[in-house]
Formats: sequence, structure tokens, C-alpha cells
Amino acid sequence: MTSKVTSKTTSKTSPKGEAPRKPARAKKAAPIKRASIGARRNPQSEAAVLEAARQLLVDRGYAGFSVDEVARRAGAGKPTIYRWWPTKADLFIAVYGLEKAQMVPVPDLGNLERDLVAYTTELWRFWRTNSAGGAFRGLVAEAQASPAALDALRNRFLPERLEPIRTVFARAVTRGEIEASDAEDRIALWVGFNWYRMLTERIGDDAATIRRVMGMLAKR
Repeated sequence: MTSKVTSKTTSKTSPKGEAPRKPARAKKAAPIKRASIGARRNPQSEAAVLEAARQLLVDRGYAGFSVDEVARRAGAGKPTIYRWWPTKADLFIAVYGLEKAQMVPVPDLGNLERDLVAYTTELWRFWRTNSAGGAFRGLVAEAQASPAALDALRNRFLPERLEPIRTVFARAVTRGEIEASDAEDRIALWVGFNWYRMLTERIGDDAATIRRVMGMLAKR
């Protein structure tokens, strides 16, 4: 007697009284949780914030510069910005530093006077022509009334922004042009002269004055 061959496509018989079982569905993989990066900066977000801040300075200057508006333009959260830059002044200092580094190279012409003339000339041009450079007076003014801005100016702006001019004077010490013990006093005099001219809006293209004063600062 020939036995009946069941088709391979025939469903398996369920136990009596039970509905046929449906094939089990594959379980969806659980979404991968990204570990928190805490205070570490996301490069894309940081670049977006700095570009928004730079453009805001172009549009509104220091008076119209605010973390709220930077956050809106960058599509970033204010807590993130404040975690990276604790104050408006700190954010401005970051933009100023990036812009200045691109526009004001550190000269190495083999002579202190020539280096000072070249560096000061380019610094004045930066202050005249760049939105961040032009807004610097706003930070100095704010620091007179805001302890937070003063702290940022004194403890973060000056140590970082004076590194290039310290390099210029350090090279002069190495060449034997000035005494090492005089370097910091000469740097203070250089800063005082430039800030005086900047705060009184006297940073036009004045090559003769720059050469004369830099010659005094480089004198042995």
C-alpha cells in the first residue's frame, strides 16, 4: 500500500484544538546607546558655534553679541555653549584668537625692532579691518564693570594672546639684543602703547609712529 507523500509546503498540524502557530518574528536589535561625552567637544558643533559667533560679530559688533543669539544661529543648546565657554567674554576670546592667528603672523626677521614694527603694523590692521578685532574694545569696556569679563580678560585673554609677542622678545633675548630680566617690562610697555592707541581710536596706518616707538622698545 502506497503511503501518501505530504507536500513540503504543507503546514505542520497543530495540536488538537489549537490554531496554527505563526512563524516567530526576528527580534529588533535594541538601539545603540551613545556614551555621553560630557565636557568633550564635538568638532562639528564647536565649528558651528564659532562660525555663528564670528558672523554675529560681523552683523552686530560686541554690543549685539550674545550667547542666546549664537545658540539660535548655530542650532546649539545654551548649556552646551556655556559648558565650553563659561561667559560671553570667553566665547568672544575664542573667536578673536582664531581670527587674529589667521591675520597676524609672528615675524622672525632677525632683529627685534623689525619684528616689533611688522607685528604691530599687522595688529593695528587686524583691529581696523576685522570684526572680531574691531570688537575688542567692547571686551575691554565690559571688563571695567563686569567681574566675569575682567577675569576672562586678565586670566584667559592675556596669557594666550601675549604668547606671540613673548616669542618675539624671547628671540631677541636669545640673540643678545636685550636682557632677559627686561623682557616682561618691555612687553608691558608694548601692550600699554597699543591698547592706548586702540582705546582712543588712533590705530590708523601710522608707520612713522610705529617705527619710532618700536625703536624705543628695542633699544638696549
